Amino acid sequence: MSHDEIKICLEKFKLVSNRTLTVIDYCNVEKWEDSLGWQIGIKELANLVKHFSLGAKFLRRFYYGSDYGKNEKLPIMTPWCSTMMNKARMNNFEIITKNVKYIVDNNYKTGYIKKCNLDIEMAVDMLIEKNNYDRVILFSGDGDMAHILKYLKQNYNKEIYIFCARGHIGKELLDGLTEGIIKKIFYAEDFDYRLERKI
Repeated sequence: MSHDEIKICLEKFKLVSNRTLTVIDYCNVEKWEDSLGWQIGIKELANLVKHFSLGAKFLRRFYYGSDYGKNEKLPIMTPWCSTMMNKARMNNFEIITKNVKYIVDNNYKTGYIKKCNLDIEMAVDMLIEKNNYDRVILFSGDGDMAHILKYLKQNYNKEIYIFCARGHIGKELLDGLTEGIIKKIFYAEDFDYRLERKI
């Protein structure tokens, strides 16, 4: 999208921002950074999200795992995770979380992999809140979300938008665009100038 197209698009969203649900799978968003070559900070992301969703706080949903380290019984999050959660809180996101699991895997040099998939939580929340929004913007390219998005479109006539990075989008979501389930896919690269300027 050109800068002019983005400006027009964001102006249109401002008119309906109180009925727009923004769902951010931040673990997915973090993965974009390597291919984009720049960091998508939570503050910058929040400034962008305000253009889409200015209504009640619960419409700006931030999904991220709570990491308590390998010993999941400790009461204190890892410093990195704690910082991310505090930034999300300070930027007025509704935080939805569950504990990160450490799974033993000797194929990794650390001896484990970390896992915290919040797809079910996102899908259930989109259904629970169905009467409180008319359109949803999913910040994720995860093709596993295609099923719930199709259900929302077909049963509740929700407008569906995807915000992701090129090369980080599942075939199922691209198919959803072709089939008319998804109205538009926004690519992070096109919005780079908005994030950098913190507009």
